[in-house]
Amino acid sequence: MNDLYYKKNIKISLPEPVGFILKTLRNAGFEAYAVGGCVRDSILGVTPKDWDITTCATPLETKALFNRTIDTGIQHGTVTVMIKGEGYEVTTYRVDGEYADSRHPREVTFTASLSEDLKRRDFTINAMAYNEEHGVVDCFGGIDDLERGIIRCVGEPKERFTEDALRMLRAVRFSGVLGFDICDGTLNAIKELAESITKISRERIQVELDKLLMSSHPDRVTVLYDTKLINYIFKQEWKTPDNYETTDDMKKLSLAGLLSSAPKEHYVRWALFITCVNADNVLFSLKFDNSTIKICNQMLKYKNMTLSSLEPDLRHSIVNVGKDIFGKYYLPYRMTLAAENCAALEELKHVEAAYKTIISRGDCLAVSELAVNGNDIKSLGVSEGKEIGRILNELFELVLTDYTKNDREYLLGCVK
Repeated sequence: MNDLYYKKNIKISLPEPVGFILKTLRNAGFEAYAVGGCVRDSILGVTPKDWDITTCATPLETKALFNRTIDTGIQHGTVTVMIKGEGYEVTTYRVDGEYADSRHPREVTFTASLSEDLKRRDFTINAMAYNEEHGVVDCFGGIDDLERGIIRCVGEPKERFTEDALRMLRAVRFSGVLGFDICDGTLNAIKELAESITKISRERIQVELDKLLMSSHPDRVTVLYDTKLINYIFKQEWKTPDNYETTDDMKKLSLAGLLSSAPKEHYVRWALFITCVNADNVLFSLKFDNSTIKICNQMLKYKNMTLSSLEPDLRHSIVNVGKDIFGKYYLPYRMTLAAENCAALEELKHVEAAYKTIISRGDCLAVSELAVNGNDIKSLGVSEGKEIGRILNELFELVLTDYTKNDREYLLGCVK
């Protein structure tokens, strides 16, 4: 490998288990490097979440060197080495064969060349390797792109995206996570191949979108519009308006502003995203969990509800939205929607203050929190279940209007 590719002046602090794995492989006569996102993050001064290792050793040769390993994806060259309960993926240098489904190669071929292995990776900033002997190995200008704040494909962008269409969304996600721009060549390739995102599973799309929305730069969702990826991601749910281009631009700019001012909360950002893309059943189609679907749907259902800081009205609103949803998710959601409306935002602050008073005081916000229950009503001679339920609901309505009336003796006296 050309010496120009080695950046010996860059030092990365390796976790002890990673250093041990690299040293064990090297002592056995094999090349070994930390590779990919862990190198990128370390150069950026960010603590990596995961450490991946690449080596010229075959999977069987790797397995022979360590006490405990798991055959994670041995057919593709990956073995997980277990050290003190933590797993570290070790993958043999490889060259990917033809991609069958715009996602996975039909076969892989092991190689003795690190540069050949790095060549198959998605972006230059993810195609760097490191060990303490050689420093950073950077064959494709990843360090320069980190310094310039650029997302750029390794080699020909259309080839990378044809191999794996999910890489188009990953480019947008990295743009949001890192605050980087996507270079023109890579961006143009996404625009040209955007429709191929439909070949990717909804679960994988969900993961990338969630990372984008929860990133430090969620406004980069505008790239989904610019590249038309948004059309194909929501192909079944998207409602194309008559004045498509104008409406699309307005949605894009509105969404970017809303997400930039929104708290970094999963449910809030997804509710805002769905509101602006104007798509039905998006969360269901993306295979989200029931909790996310329920909470976001509640926020969308009541997004235009009139909120009053008058306590009786507010208690009713809290019950409608859901006590567990209202303060933590719904209020921040509504405040984000009202961010550019000073009068509306000021009123919401009064609502928030009243909400905190209601919660701190322990006001009754559910039938189960009444000072009486079904057995109490039954002891008064009411035997029919429906009638007991009707009476409890009437008492609950009374207490929502005046919290001081949640008194056992008073409520029993109201039963006729």
